Amino acid sequence: MTEPAKPPRPASTILLLRDATARKEIEVFMMVRHYEIDFNSGALVFPGGSVDKGDKEIIAAPELYSGGEGLDEATLSFRIAAIRETFEESGILLARPKGSNALVDAVRASAIEAAHRADLCDSKISFLKVLTDNGMVLALDELVPYAHWITPEGMPKRFDTWFFLAAAPPEQVGAHDGKESTDSIWVSPREALEGGETGRFKLPFPTTRNLIKLGKQDSVQAALGDSRGKSVVTVTPIMTKDNGGRQLRIPLEAGYDGDVFEVGSVG
Repeated sequence: MTEPAKPPRPASTILLLRDATARKEIEVFMMVRHYEIDFNSGALVFPGGSVDKGDKEIIAAPELYSGGEGLDEATLSFRIAAIRETFEESGILLARPKGSNALVDAVRASAIEAAHRADLCDSKISFLKVLTDNGMVLALDELVPYAHWITPEGMPKRFDTWFFLAAAPPEQVGAHDGKESTDSIWVSPREALEGGETGRFKLPFPTTRNLIKLGKQDSVQAALGDSRGKSVVTVTPIMTKDNGGRQLRIPLEAGYDGDVFEVGSVG
């Protein structure tokens, strides 16, 4: 009797964007996963990770986030997890001081990162406590839904992942944690894709498709404006084999310039 497929774990990631200074294109913050991690080891990815129970505890404290009006619990948990995971993995904090309309400045964000990031990553402190102790309000309204991918059935690890776009807070440059990730860079989609082709970078399929899509925009405001308010089509790739090759099929309406993609030969 075949075992039922395991449900995918809810997860979130943020494509943090900034405008390149020397040319008319955008840059996105990316990290290299540690080679010993059992999911996407050594890959160049966007910061992100699984939703956890602490994210749901924050939902019960609406004074700790803005932009959650009208959103259900599942949607809120994806957005809160996206900001928490991005802070854990990059040190960049998408939040505002309580009572302020401006995102936290780089000096204050750096102080919060230095005081709490390591303990948060080691589960020695909750994100709720970090926010409360520092008078921070999560800026959920800064997140623009961009993509939704679900790992196919049959894979050893499955994730139900929401991708969000967000403009990087001014002067917050970010840095990898040295544990889950071993390097971090601000890179244009063009440069990341070129690195994938030359072997400099290992790019997972969803990352590649999202970089190609993102590379069509030449500024942060253009990227955010193009995605804001658009419906997001869920993508669950289906693997097929044909003429000795392997293809991944995804919905054409998801906006990735096609529905069948070659991913290598059958071994």
